[in-house]
Amino acid sequence: MTTILNVIGDAVRTGFALCGYDSELGKVTVSNRPDLCEYQCNGAMAGAKQYHKKPIDIANEVVEKLKDMKRDDILMFSEVSAVMPGFININLSQELVKKYLNEMTFREDLGLDAHEGKKIIVDYGGANVAKPLHVGHLRSAVIGETIKRMAKQQGNEVIGDVHLGDWGLQMGLIIAELEDRGQLDEELDIAQLEEIYPFASGKAKEKNEDGTLVNPEFAERAHTATVKLQEGDPKYREVWKRIMEVSVADLKKNYGNLDVHFDLWKGESDAQQYIPGLIQDLIEKGLAYESQGALVVDVNEPEDPKEIPPCMVRKSDGGALYATSDLGTIIEREKLYKPDEYIYIADSRQSLHYTQFFRVARKAGYVRPDEELKFIGFGTMNGKDGKPFKTREGGVLRLEKLIAETNARVLDRIRESRGDEISPEEAEKIASIVGLAALKYGDLSNQATKDYIFDLDKFTAFEGNTGPYILYTIVRISSIIRKFMQEQGMGDDISVKDYIKAHAVDFEILPVEDKSGHTLETLLTRYQDEIKGAWRELAPHRICSYIYEVSNAFNSFYHDVKFLSESDEKKKYGYMSLLMLTWKTLTTCIETLGFSAPERM
Repeated sequence: MTTILNVIGDAVRTGFALCGYDSELGKVTVSNRPDLCEYQCNGAMAGAKQYHKKPIDIANEVVEKLKDMKRDDILMFSEVSAVMPGFININLSQELVKKYLNEMTFREDLGLDAHEGKKIIVDYGGANVAKPLHVGHLRSAVIGETIKRMAKQQGNEVIGDVHLGDWGLQMGLIIAELEDRGQLDEELDIAQLEEIYPFASGKAKEKNEDGTLVNPEFAERAHTATVKLQEGDPKYREVWKRIMEVSVADLKKNYGNLDVHFDLWKGESDAQQYIPGLIQDLIEKGLAYESQGALVVDVNEPEDPKEIPPCMVRKSDGGALYATSDLGTIIEREKLYKPDEYIYIADSRQSLHYTQFFRVARKAGYVRPDEELKFIGFGTMNGKDGKPFKTREGGVLRLEKLIAETNARVLDRIRESRGDEISPEEAEKIASIVGLAALKYGDLSNQATKDYIFDLDKFTAFEGNTGPYILYTIVRISSIIRKFMQEQGMGDDISVKDYIKAHAVDFEILPVEDKSGHTLETLLTRYQDEIKGAWRELAPHRICSYIYEVSNAFNSFYHDVKFLSESDEKKKYGYMSLLMLTWKTLTTCIETLGFSAPERM
């Protein structure tokens, strides 16, 4: 299906062309004054200078061409007018909206028609092995998972890679501490790992009053163990494999609790085999040179507003860096997958790193000229004090605990509102579904690049711009459809989802007389534009804004109209068809955002 903006835009462009003006002036946008009109075109303002005319005169000419314009024999606009100093205000006809929505109903993908056909690697997560996930990992996981789902929705082959930190000093610290405890050959569990790493790290960093290390010999052994591991020491490699098995199993469980799933569980270790060759290659190509003992590559470009420092690819002691590892990873990905596009999701404070290593990859020819390298740098999740989110004791809160606290807060709200109507087991199940929506929507509804305040009271509220409110709306629609199904003689063995899939096309959406209903219908026609716009901008918050608008419109409609008691059967079936399309639109969007709705709340 053609998006509704393109449907309107094609008509307006034709109107400009029929008047002898450049058709490209007919760009249409959603109105920024919905109290005045649904859509607007500002092309007459831009054309005034080009054609030496008053913008209002151009607008009036175009409006005359648009008033009677039809599409498939249907009058397109209920109202189109020129407004000083030259705006064109547009409202769609009810018949056009009706036809468009019924076409959406017949389409499994709601008319998205997305067939981009690219192969895209999404690099997100970035957890460190042998360390528990904490709140700092939330944004990368949640944003990355949504971007991956958005990419798939657009008809792309998508590979999500967690890209683990599995090759650094933390491994040497754990190995050295296991040696001290005589446990190098023993089996490990996650509780041991989570105790050993911070203990060993503190032990290596502890200092005397004069600033010297308390345990310099231990710190040196940890460094040596790291080097030996990276050089392939068989004993240390075996310990490393055991650490990996235990840690990755725990990470999969915790990411799974967020409904975040990766296609690849590769890490920095997988890039190591490519590093000696790429270093040599950069030298031979004349890109890398020595600076104060280190090896660097110039990446600054003349058009840069401020100078970008050289990218260091080898330290003065011969060690590799994140840039080296990321370059090695790109070489491996090109060898194994040959993607058309990369999307990296990480803290915005790493933007310099990504700029540097992207430029080195391009200069060295490690990616094809037409390959896209994109970076989404996210802002910080802060507490109510505006500072990075911490526990009451000032430590970093584990992600597992954050999820548990969110679910507990939701459970309290469910008990307050439903009392003993729901069994404790069902209440806990609902709380886990709604809690996940609260967490994810609370994050995703903010523009990814900006910092935001984590407010658990606000995020778990059942009203306002929150995940629970969106789910409450979906459950409300489900309840109405369920009652309608019972009227049709359907049993509880058929889910609302299956009923809609089988019977949505049995009914026809009709123009709604009520203003709230018309608002809802108009919003639903914008589905394809909103989803494609969110993907184009890599902006999940646009989807959140859209479903919040749809939810508000539906709830206003719900309060204005009694769907099930409508005596006119044709109108009643029209209502049901509109509700089914609303349900499908909202559930499709939340699936893209990475959460689902319960049967009831």
